[in-house]
Amino acid sequence: MDWIVSISVLFLSTLMIMLLFKMGNPWKKSSKDFPPGPRPLPVVGNLHIMDLKKPYQTMLELSKQYGPVFKLLLGLQKIVVLTGYETIKEALVNKADVFAERASVPIFEEFSKGFGVAFSHGENWRVMRRFMLSTLRDYGMGKRSMESRIAEECSFLVKKFESYKGKPFEFRRIMTAAVANIIVSILLGKRYDYEDPRFIKLLSLTTENAMLIGSPGVQLYNMFPMLGFLFGARKKVLKNRKELRAFLNENFIQCLNNLDENDTRNFIDSYLVQQQQERKTQSNGYFHHKNLEESVTNLFIAGVETISSTLFWAFTLMMRYPLIQKKVQEEITNVIGYAQPRAEHRTKMPYTDAVVHEVQRYADVIPLNLPHATTVDVNFKGYFIAKGTNVIPLLTSVLHDESQWEKPYDFYPEHFLNIEGKFVKRNAFMPFSAGQRVCPGEILAKTEIFMYFTSLLQRFTLQPAPGLSKEDLDMTRAVGFTTPPKTYMLCAITRF
Repeated sequence: MDWIVSISVLFLSTLMIMLLFKMGNPWKKSSKDFPPGPRPLPVVGNLHIMDLKKPYQTMLELSKQYGPVFKLLLGLQKIVVLTGYETIKEALVNKADVFAERASVPIFEEFSKGFGVAFSHGENWRVMRRFMLSTLRDYGMGKRSMESRIAEECSFLVKKFESYKGKPFEFRRIMTAAVANIIVSILLGKRYDYEDPRFIKLLSLTTENAMLIGSPGVQLYNMFPMLGFLFGARKKVLKNRKELRAFLNENFIQCLNNLDENDTRNFIDSYLVQQQQERKTQSNGYFHHKNLEESVTNLFIAGVETISSTLFWAFTLMMRYPLIQKKVQEEITNVIGYAQPRAEHRTKMPYTDAVVHEVQRYADVIPLNLPHATTVDVNFKGYFIAKGTNVIPLLTSVLHDESQWEKPYDFYPEHFLNIEGKFVKRNAFMPFSAGQRVCPGEILAKTEIFMYFTSLLQRFTLQPAPGLSKEDLDMTRAVGFTTPPKTYMLCAITRF
């Protein structure tokens, strides 16, 4: 049977190559004013020059040669890349409506089917985003009630760190669980113990998918979707996704069985109530099960991966720069003392606020951004971009823009401080993207990062495990859709 499979693969591959050669270069059908870019090869396009482990790095290098707006052909994907603060601001903020669509990417389309918020399109996206924002506010986003929920979780986390009594431990699983409990409290109205095996499994599925979606195998699938059966990474992503949804569906049923329209307890309850109200007025609306399933999945993954990856960087950087850690702790002691850190303390703690912002800038946990698409034909920066073109507003190019940051590739909290030591906002600070597709949970994420960071540094001094010096801490980014640092054991030494 093996020879039959081999012949079948060879036949299909040959057929695809003949088809692609016949198609030629798809850019030739576009306006002569299309952006510049590297010359593509038949079939593979510009794949031969891409570092698939760090495609954002290749794009940064290409921008030096072709400018802030350039084109790429990756297999069957036609892409325009935007780089630099001024260019991306012009696109996402000043021409927000033009660049508001989500690009159609095979792996995202396959598991989302255009539902939810993150990867949906048109009116479905608008309706689901409005509902998501209003419901997040209803359940405390930006309010004292949410701060209290985060403060309670911080207490659980501090006790867990204390339990190791200064001995080395791997903190990522615990940190991820603490972060996940905040979004779980909004979605399901509950929290899980850090050692709950089902919860641990759920988080491992989420983390693995974040890594796989940015892996070379999935990128190749996005370029050549008709050969999807060859890519094991794609199959694993879909398998993990299925397990994640099975877990969430169990909770949908529990919420539905206990639903009280006059006493909604969580995001799912609110959605189910909206669904029932919609059914009374129209038969084919937006509040169906597929949108619920995908919206919850979007919130869970976004509420876990980006925040936890940022905190991994925060604590790794504090171990790498102990003098900065000490200065943060001194400010915490002077401003907060032994009280529970709250979001309101931020305005009184300029140095800590600057460090937190610099962590987010330096961490750059989603360097590629989520891909956008144009809603209409547009002339942008002197170039023609056709309606429906995939556009990558390269976030890493904003967070490391040499025209905006004094030391773009260094960890330098002074980026956010003036000469008087007061906190200053920077326009090029865009870790959550910008415009109409900006992360809907930005306020919640900022609150979580600040409160977890200050709560742990208030109680502990973080050090590398014995045998590791601060110089041994490698700042290399992991391969994946999100880019956390390498994993290290740490020691949490109690301060009081």
